[in-house]
Amino acid sequence: MSAPPRTEVADPTDADLVRSAAAGDMRAFEALYRRHAGRVHGAVWRLSGMNEARAQELTQEAFVRAWQKLDSFRFESAFSTWLHRLAVNVALMDLRGRDPEDTVEDGVLEAASEPVTPFCAGERADLEQAVAKLPPRARAVLVLHDVEGWKHEEIGRELGMAVGSSKAQLHRARGLLRTMLGDAA
Repeated sequence: MSAPPRTEVADPTDADLVRSAAAGDMRAFEALYRRHAGRVHGAVWRLSGMNEARAQELTQEAFVRAWQKLDSFRFESAFSTWLHRLAVNVALMDLRGRDPEDTVEDGVLEAASEPVTPFCAGERADLEQAVAKLPPRARAVLVLHDVEGWKHEEIGRELGMAVGSSKAQLHRARGLLRTMLGDAA
């Protein structure tokens, strides 16, 4: 005797889950959370200077906002893209409320303005620690540009700065990283 053929049930798509969640289905929203929490957390963790407690708070806040705004999702892009952008905006709003120069000493800032040799990444842990020590706006520009792949025009709009300021902050952030990682000539 042979067993009856198995029928596999495909996981619902994000679009299916969004429709269900927007209609009030909490389980659908929980499924969206489980699918996307890792990427959201990773983005806000980097933007928060690798502050785990702050990243968890921002991740929760991003998903609360997503739940509140779910009915505004228009299905013009992937849900993951919409959610990621919302999460980055939550982290950027948090950055705007902080002192822009609260994490780097003056000596490091001065040294970063001197010419340096091209950056060589080094060990990941050292790099992550150095990124966490960058001033918040410089860190935000670096993460958004070099990690998330945003264009300077997008960064400028989101951070309320000119494109030239975004480019200058990126240059500054890279210089600070070189100095902090000990690659300065």
